[in-house]
Amino acid sequence: MSKNITQKIIERHLVSGRMIPGEEISIRIDQTLTQDSTGTMAYLQLEAMNIDRVKTKLSVAYIDHNTLQQGFENADDHKYIQTVASRYGIYFSRPGNGICHQVHLERFGRPGWTLLGSDSHTPTAGGIGMLAIGAGGLDVAVAMAGGPYYLTMPKVCRIWLEGKLQPWVSAKDVILKILSILSVKGGVGKVIEYAGPGLASLTVPERATITNMGAELGATTSIFPSDENTRAFLRAQGREDMWIPLEADPDASYEEELLLDLSEIEPMVAKPHSPDNVESVRETKNVRVDQVAIGSCTNSSYLDLIKAARILKGKTVHPDVSLVIAPGSKQVYTMLSRNGAMADLIDAGARILESACGPCIGMGQAPASDAVSLRTFNRNFYGRSGTASAQVYLVSPEIAAVSALTGRLTDPREYGEPPRVEMPEFFTVNDNGIIPPANNPESVEVVRGPNIKPFPVNSELTDMVEGKVLLKMNDNITTDHIMPSNAKLLPFRSNIPHLANYCLTPVDETFPQRAGESGGGFLVAGHNYGQGSSREHAALVPLYLGIKGVIAKSFARIHRSNLINSGIMPLTFLNEEDYSKIDPEDILIIENAIGQIKAGNRIVVRNQTKGSDIITEMDLSQRLKEVILAGGLLNYTGKREKV
Repeated sequence: MSKNITQKIIERHLVSGRMIPGEEISIRIDQTLTQDSTGTMAYLQLEAMNIDRVKTKLSVAYIDHNTLQQGFENADDHKYIQTVASRYGIYFSRPGNGICHQVHLERFGRPGWTLLGSDSHTPTAGGIGMLAIGAGGLDVAVAMAGGPYYLTMPKVCRIWLEGKLQPWVSAKDVILKILSILSVKGGVGKVIEYAGPGLASLTVPERATITNMGAELGATTSIFPSDENTRAFLRAQGREDMWIPLEADPDASYEEELLLDLSEIEPMVAKPHSPDNVESVRETKNVRVDQVAIGSCTNSSYLDLIKAARILKGKTVHPDVSLVIAPGSKQVYTMLSRNGAMADLIDAGARILESACGPCIGMGQAPASDAVSLRTFNRNFYGRSGTASAQVYLVSPEIAAVSALTGRLTDPREYGEPPRVEMPEFFTVNDNGIIPPANNPESVEVVRGPNIKPFPVNSELTDMVEGKVLLKMNDNITTDHIMPSNAKLLPFRSNIPHLANYCLTPVDETFPQRAGESGGGFLVAGHNYGQGSSREHAALVPLYLGIKGVIAKSFARIHRSNLINSGIMPLTFLNEEDYSKIDPEDILIIENAIGQIKAGNRIVVRNQTKGSDIITEMDLSQRLKEVILAGGLLNYTGKREKV
């Protein structure tokens, strides 16, 4: 039977289930990655599983998020991650070595393998032909312990690429165009698979930009074939022996298809405050610009930054613009330094940041009040930059560099000849920023600083679930709303009690106090609740505050999984009109909760305040029902081990 790329990789890694869209399957995981914002929690959970060493072919712990060391907290977390990685057989990428997705693409990604990462942009590695999926830290911990990863078999959507990009048009414009067509919900339950003659002109770094922002479509992941371009990239990285050819069979079938002619795409921009609020720069141009930031896991490759350097060479950044640039990895930083491009950037007036996520996650470089910031990043959610009043636009490195010179959002096609850049024949390789695990793990002392607190664990579900509606929210509530991730809070990612004081405060500043006084309760939301980051803190902190269930019109994939892993019920309205029948402070009751969950997918929620019943759905596999009944994945895993 003919198969597409997604089916081929899943079939080779299938542990249980059938490859029928909508059915639960489990797959074997070859590699995992964590980063320091999610890593401490993932490794605390790994330790709780009482294993000697990780069971994956390769696991890597990256330090790239919490790199500002204003106090002991981040440094303590880094020491904990380094020692626990050494103890359990995990490679450790030091602070400054680079952003996890950029480094993993350069040094570890392998076509045809599976990768599970505790970061929503793990699909970046799909640019090299991996089935790379973002997940919560607990799912990653289970995979490191040798367990399979469970997911709903996705539909596979093929995007057929024709033609070739015009001058000044880049991979960033391609994914923004796709977002304008499909929206931030258009990829939910799907893998986006790329094919067609247009592939020939796209390098691996360009493909990685596209798969990176597939996360903004809500997709399970995105993937490109492994072809001669993939082989050339691996050869340039000194890893050609890891290359395999991988493509869909000629008559493979897909649930959905989209045709995209690369030659028809213009320079694009995502306007505030959503990655799918997209139009052409031609329509939006001349917006005054205060800040330009080039970097992030989306656009910090050598090819991205050498283009920016060529544009800026011999020129000066506009006096009203602050330009900051963060190379994606030590490799990129080194190569730019050796060939003089770094000097060109500095001479033009750019401020060079370390190789880390930095401003993309709100870790420094917050814009001024009411400022306009052009960023080559992947998300422009309200307040994510650290300045609530800022207007953040997402653009390509080419648009960013040209606009930094003009002081206005500029269509680069008006600027002149584009820089001519080709992928290097060889990249500079020096892996001394990656520390291998200890050969004698029993000698390693795992160091835990005072900022590392135990993670909350739920109790088994009771037959009567009752609580007040603590908050009613609209559509597209992000994990940045649920658990803010700014520079002040990131150092406390391993301290759930402290983070609880800030849960959902961007929506309602009184929420933490009211949740504590009420002993928990329910949350109500619109569509796409929990979009954005994979951070399971957005489930763990509500768990700590006593949240029993979330009733929404729809959920983002990773956050829904994190809620289930924490033992919090993710309930969807059977009839969306019922959303209007619930108000804040209403008392909700689920009677015979255990029986209802065992009986099927329909859950009756009684609105005691209004004297009415609301029918909700919790469409779970038998295994996930048992996870909810046990009070979360850790409890479920522990119960199975005792059997």
